[in-house]
Amino acid sequence: MEPNDELREKVEYYKRMGHQVPKWKYVKTPEQIEGIRASGVINTGVLDYVSERIREGVTTQEIDDWVAEYTEAHDAICAPYHYEGFPKHVCVSINDVVCHGIPSTKRVLKEGDIVNVDVTTIYKGYYADASRMFVIGKTTPENERLIRVCKQCLDLGLEAVKPWGFLGDVGYVIEQHASRNGFKVVRDFGGHGVGIEFHEDPFVYHYGKKNTGCLIVPGMTFTIEPMLNFKKSGVRVSALDGWTVYTKDGLPSAQWEYTVAVFEDHCEILSK
Repeated sequence: MEPNDELREKVEYYKRMGHQVPKWKYVKTPEQIEGIRASGVINTGVLDYVSERIREGVTTQEIDDWVAEYTEAHDAICAPYHYEGFPKHVCVSINDVVCHGIPSTKRVLKEGDIVNVDVTTIYKGYYADASRMFVIGKTTPENERLIRVCKQCLDLGLEAVKPWGFLGDVGYVIEQHASRNGFKVVRDFGGHGVGIEFHEDPFVYHYGKKNTGCLIVPGMTFTIEPMLNFKKSGVRVSALDGWTVYTKDGLPSAQWEYTVAVFEDHCEILSK
C-alpha cells in the first residue's frame, strides 16, 4: 500500500530507533484485507467441512479429496497443490509428524491418532492460511494436554498482537507458556506474512524477547502457528519425500494456526 504521511512518519521513527519494520508492500490496503477476509471465510469453511467428516477409518487421501472438493465448489484454489513441488492439496500431519505431511491412500486414521490439517486457500488472488488439531476417538491424556497447551499458546500469541508492538512479544508469550507446561517450541518453522503471497515477510518466531523483532504495523496480515513437541524441539525432514517433517525423538507434536490482520485499535482473526 502507499502509506499516509502519519503512518509513514511513525514507521520511519521506529526504523531510526533501530527497530525492524515491515516492507510497505506487505502492509495491506483496506481493499486487500477485504480480499484476504473473503479468502479466510472459505479457508475456515474447508476446516469446518473436514471437522464434520474426519474419523477413524478415513484415509488421509480422503481428507485431501474433501479439501479439493470444497475449495473448487467455492471457486477457490488450494495453495499447497504443486507449490514448490508439493504433490497434494493439503498438509495432513499425524502424531510425530510436525508439519507438511503428504496425504496418502495407504495412511488410515486409527483410534488415538492426533492429526493436524493445514489448509491454505487462494480466492480471487488472495491467500488465507489456518490449521487445526483433531483427535481420532480417544487418545492419551498426555496428547490431549499437548494439544490443549498448544492452542493456549496460539490464543496468548494472538492477545500479544498489538499495533505498534513487536512480533518478539508474540514469540515470548508462546515460548513462556509452552515452557511452563513442560513443552518445547519447534524453532525450525514459524508463522509468516500472508495475503498477497503464500509466504511473505516477516517471519513470525514462536520464541523471542519482548520489544524485539519486527514492528507490528496496522495493515499487516500474518499467521501465528505454534508447533509444540514433548521433550525436544528438534525435527528431521524425510529423506524419502523431502517434505514430511518429523520430531527427532519420535514423540507426538501439535500445531494450531490462525491468519490475523492488524488494525489501529485491534487485531482480527481472518481464518481459524
